[in-house]
Amino acid sequence: MRIGDYSFGRIVVDGETYTSDIIVFPGRVKPDWWRREGHRLALEDLKEVLESPCRLLVVGTGRDGVMKVPGEVVAGLEKRGIEVRIERTPAAVALYNRLSPRGDAAAALHLTC
Repeated sequence: MRIGDYSFGRIVVDGETYTSDIIVFPGRVKPDWWRREGHRLALEDLKEVLESPCRLLVVGTGRDGVMKVPGEVVAGLEKRGIEVRIERTPAAVALYNRLSPRGDAAAALHLTC
């Protein structure tokens, strides 16, 4: 999967446009990704990532970095063998595009603030 374009509230993955938060997996996109607490990520929000064979998760915290990723979430992912990289969404998109050819990367992306 390749992210072709990102702007506030809009992202294009493999030619398909999305206007709500997403998780990008190798070979598919989970659209309309929603978190229990909105701007605070919880481990339960990443259930599909935990059940996937992905070993790297790039988290996009929004254009302005408003979504928070608590340390316990990072620790929980790492305990399960998933490396975590956290960036504001524009940088997360670039990082994911660089790392996605590995075949084991996913990206959880907040598209707005």
